[in-house]
Amino acid sequence: MTDRRTELAANLARVEERISAACAAAGRKREEVTLIVVTKTYPASDVRLLSELGVRHVAENRDQDAAPKAAECADLPLTWHFVGQLQTNKVRSVVSYADVVHSVDRIRLVTALSAAAVRAGRELDCLIQVALDAESGERGDRGGVAPDGVAVLADAIAAAEGLRPAGLMTVAPLAGPYAGRPRAAFDRLMEISTGLRAAHPAANMVSAGMSADLDDAVAAGATHVRVGSAVLGVRPGLG
Repeated sequence: MTDRRTELAANLARVEERISAACAAAGRKREEVTLIVVTKTYPASDVRLLSELGVRHVAENRDQDAAPKAAECADLPLTWHFVGQLQTNKVRSVVSYADVVHSVDRIRLVTALSAAAVRAGRELDCLIQVALDAESGERGDRGGVAPDGVAVLADAIAAAEGLRPAGLMTVAPLAGPYAGRPRAAFDRLMEISTGLRAAHPAANMVSAGMSADLDDAVAAGATHVRVGSAVLGVRPGLG
């Protein structure tokens, strides 16, 4: 365990250097960017070590993995983020531990999240997942709503009991005009964020960038970066 703690500490230090350098290059303060460590496929023991090392935000993308891990780590001072595509039959479980859901992309999901939040007596921050590879009215291959669907979803979240419109999330597209152009994709997300904040000023979170492209995300203005393998190592195979 000591070796694993040393490994995680070294990896965190390298990621911290990247974020700090990207902030400096963009003329931003380091505290403007929150690191979320994506712990999917890794055990609760790693989450506990990360907490000891000062990590305060962790993310999962599968409820069946996240729910028991969050329960096992309930004593830790952590904010839990759910970042995967979310089916309505998993909403009640996700709402029991997640503080922020990054993948809201349809009205039906807003309705389900609201009902579960009210039932649990919780207030949930919701990020709208934007699919920059989706045409009007479509969802992206990796989830998300087309850019022209953001305003309607934001209004629905704002009107829903137990939910708050907190901002936007995207994953750099693998297809379409932004494929292989993460900086351009994140710049586009920031444009959409500006429009969103005109209607919902508190919806100022921008979740973008992962291990490979966090530097581009910070340069574009992201407030949160979601980093997994650069902190935890190459993920084990999912059997």
